[in-house]
Amino acid sequence: QVQLVESGGGLVQAGGSLRLSCTASGRTPSRYAMAWFRQAPGKEREFVAAIGWTTGITNYADSVKGRFIISRDNARNMVFLQMSNLKPEDTAVYYCADRTYSGGGYAAPLLYNSWGQGTHVTVSS
Repeated sequence: QVQLVESGGGLVQAGGSLRLSCTASGRTPSRYAMAWFRQAPGKEREFVAAIGWTTGITNYADSVKGRFIISRDNARNMVFLQMSNLKPEDTAVYYCADRTYSGGGYAAPLLYNSWGQGTHVTVSS
């Protein structure tokens, strides 16, 4: 079983930046990709960004392209989300997720095997 722990959330003013981190521990089978999702109050969980674990290929939601960067550290089993030019609509709980198989794209939550508990990000206007 893989455990994922997020950190780095907080309160920031619009236009500011935050860096989220996610550490994976426990029994780690062959990992295909890791991703960040977010869920705002009253809304469904939505895809933010994903990165191929061996390829490093990245994918982003249109709403964050040009503002967020996902990266990984394979040696430390970590994934990061650098968020810049934050907007109030970025306010949400951010979740880290990983998956062990390919196929089916990258944006659907059902593709991911393990999830962290989430870290809160609040962007004030």
